[in-house]
Amino acid sequence: FCFMAAPGKVAAFRLPPLPTVGDIIKLFHLKAQKQLSQNFLLDLRLTDKIVRQAGELKNAHVCEVGPGPGGITRSILSAGVEQLLLIEKDARFIPGLQMLSEAAPGKVRIVHGDILTYKMEKVFPKHLKKNWEDEPPNIHIIGNLPFSVSTPLIIKWLENVSKKDGPFIYGRTQMTLTFQKEVAERLTANPGGKQRSRLSIMSQHLCTVENCFVIPGQAFVPKPEVDVAVVHFTPLVQPKIQQPFELVEKVVKSVFQFRRKYCFRGIGTLFPESGRLKRTEELMMTANVDPTLRPFQLSMSQFRNLCNTYRKMCDEDPSLFVYNYREELRQKKMRPLLKSTSQLEQTEEESQL
Repeated sequence: FCFMAAPGKVAAFRLPPLPTVGDIIKLFHLKAQKQLSQNFLLDLRLTDKIVRQAGELKNAHVCEVGPGPGGITRSILSAGVEQLLLIEKDARFIPGLQMLSEAAPGKVRIVHGDILTYKMEKVFPKHLKKNWEDEPPNIHIIGNLPFSVSTPLIIKWLENVSKKDGPFIYGRTQMTLTFQKEVAERLTANPGGKQRSRLSIMSQHLCTVENCFVIPGQAFVPKPEVDVAVVHFTPLVQPKIQQPFELVEKVVKSVFQFRRKYCFRGIGTLFPESGRLKRTEELMMTANVDPTLRPFQLSMSQFRNLCNTYRKMCDEDPSLFVYNYREELRQKKMRPLLKSTSQLEQTEEESQL
């Protein structure tokens, strides 16, 4: 990682006149890379609107993910933050961000690195740390995320929320992030909604999730084929499902494996083929879940019952949790192939004899 900071610090802050974001793009010959699913937001009224969704940022410590040419960065600085950490993977954007850093002496730190692997446990001052039960700390994560990164990144951060580590070692750090409109709808979907999915359960059982507003695709350069939504996350004091992240994810993933079928079909994939039907019935009866409901119809309390019951079954039989349905399926498909290979070798041996 490469760290850069402008020296000195000012008491009152206002950005001096700067080239527009469009001018920065031209000046440094920046071009959005399709393979990185990059889209630039140039309208500062929209970047201001995104930043307002984060809440009061005066004297706050903010981490911006993927600042690119620095549109949202300007809006964050204009909100009067104390410190701004920029994490940017694409080295082409660093010179333009350094220009912003020089315009805001002592406020900006730039990290050239990948947010998916970057450790955030020590990036903010210790005195900002709050107890989990307290109000959220004066720390915010903001980002216009590339589409290719958004889903794996939010799953990673939800796991951090569950374990109270990463950026959540400081307390219930709030996040304001952009997603494809369809992904945002999944994150906030209610039971019975057509967008209800694994993302809905994993995010809503750990956070209050708010779909703030939609930005039309034409506001971005280049224009993506989809609209973009801004989503705000505040971690809950108590998760709605009080089980380890890995267990909840396994149960939820299994349930949604066969989205259009009755939920017992997906729940069955939690168990080995021998005894699958009996154990599936036991799980669903104990959890009091109707086996003929579709996965997207299940409520949060039904998922909680399923996770709690599955946990008890795993405690009684530890081999259950390490069971992998797809691996069993793969081995099953391999058996005829191995058998035919073995027969072929035997035939060749006999012919040689």
